[in-house]
Amino acid sequence: MTNSLDLEHLRTLVAIAECGGFSKAAAVRHISQPALSQHVRLLERGLKRKLFERDGRNMRLTHEGERVLAEARRIVEVHDASLRRLQARPSQTIVVGSTEHSAGQILPEMIRALQAAFPDCATRFEIGRSTQLAESVGKGTVDFAFVLDPGGQGPGHLVGRLPLVWYTARGWQPPGPGETWPLIAFEEPCGLRERALSILTGEGRHVEVTAQSTTLEGVLAGVRAGLGVALLPSTGSRPPGLTVCGELPDAGTTHLRMVARRGLASEVEQTALSAGVEFFAQRPHLQLVPAADTVAQGA
Repeated sequence: MTNSLDLEHLRTLVAIAECGGFSKAAAVRHISQPALSQHVRLLERGLKRKLFERDGRNMRLTHEGERVLAEARRIVEVHDASLRRLQARPSQTIVVGSTEHSAGQILPEMIRALQAAFPDCATRFEIGRSTQLAESVGKGTVDFAFVLDPGGQGPGHLVGRLPLVWYTARGWQPPGPGETWPLIAFEEPCGLRERALSILTGEGRHVEVTAQSTTLEGVLAGVRAGLGVALLPSTGSRPPGLTVCGELPDAGTTHLRMVARRGLASEVEQTALSAGVEFFAQRPHLQLVPAADTVAQGA
């Protein structure tokens, strides 16, 4: 049995009991549901006892789970009371979301800006698809997120525009006249998928989605395997093993927006937005949005 108990894991257990389920507890704790489930697994492993059991479609506390919950409430109460007596300020965590497309390039710039402006705050990241991140911001589990908006009509601050590029594997041979174009795309719903299909069918080409994935790495793997062509935003560097397909027309750009949850401190929002805009300002090969646009597009 473990020699110590993780306070955050105990807080998670209390939140599940008070919220009546895992998904609501994850929202209250500002963590993803997989992360919350991992907290429970680590508690069960350390205590060597099962805390939850399935009851139809729901999960309920076992007898041992009820015992641990009672102790968890006591520990959390004593801990928080001690902090109040010591007048200690609780640490703040800023939860940042980003699509896979922009995570490697834009996040480092934004993180540096946040750390400089808010040195006492910790930063946690959520990497995912634009639709999922926008939902998380709406629920309040993510403070702000950089998301793609191919249609150009989404909410949030317009940060910049990323060129859309057709990619294929090196040596890949395009279809002949009248043959079907194989498309590698993200699973629906996906604005990039819709843009690609619209462009290809608009030119009278017959197109078929031959492979799809929920992740960028999955899409790239399909392209590298030679399964077809993919339309992806570019932040300046070409994905390893891929080449640009010159057979297809220019696909234009996609908007990159920053969406923020309601109630987020304005200084945090503006610091993150400025870092995103600065990223584009330092890269003239990307299309920079005029400064007036970045403040006119409210969340």
